[in-house]
Amino acid sequence: MKYSNKREDILQAALELIAENGFHGTSTRMITEKAGVGMGTIYCFFKSKDELIIEINHLLEEKILLAVEGNYTFSNKNIKKNFFHLFKTVLTYFITHPTHFRFLEQYFDSPYGESMHIRRIIRNTGEHNLFRKIVEEGIKREVIKDLPLFIHFALAFGPIVMLAQNHVHGLVELDDAQIHRAIEAVWDAIKRYE
Repeated sequence: MKYSNKREDILQAALELIAENGFHGTSTRMITEKAGVGMGTIYCFFKSKDELIIEINHLLEEKILLAVEGNYTFSNKNIKKNFFHLFKTVLTYFITHPTHFRFLEQYFDSPYGESMHIRRIIRNTGEHNLFRKIVEEGIKREVIKDLPLFIHFALAFGPIVMLAQNHVHGLVELDDAQIHRAIEAVWDAIKRYE
């Protein structure tokens, strides 16, 4: 396995090993061996294993945000279309990048992710900003139920994670029709009744 530079080699090796073995099952020695670098090299780029883990999460979040934003233009006029685009793009990203998903799944179920998730929802920062905007505009326009953001987040992203888990672990094979029906079901949970 060779990548363009040592820092990228370390990041990729850590991502793959952590996705496979977990945070505690992956030592810095394993990372350096897989990356093909010396033990001290890892500390030229990262102060600690924690800093390395946080950097991988940051890079993956950026990739997801780029996928979501892509060529799509979000409009306050069509809340449902925005929601469907966000949900489908994130779910599709997870199932087409299973190593990224397995890393993020562990990250968000760890102390790293728990505190970050709470801070971002409360402070209106990070990638949840787009979701927040969709929900807040939907509530304002009386398209989405008037519930706290954390409830909407659980109703929307809980199913994304479970569907991705089931797909990545080989329990189901999601196709476009199933993904669309799942998004419809989640939308039905958060939309206001006519």
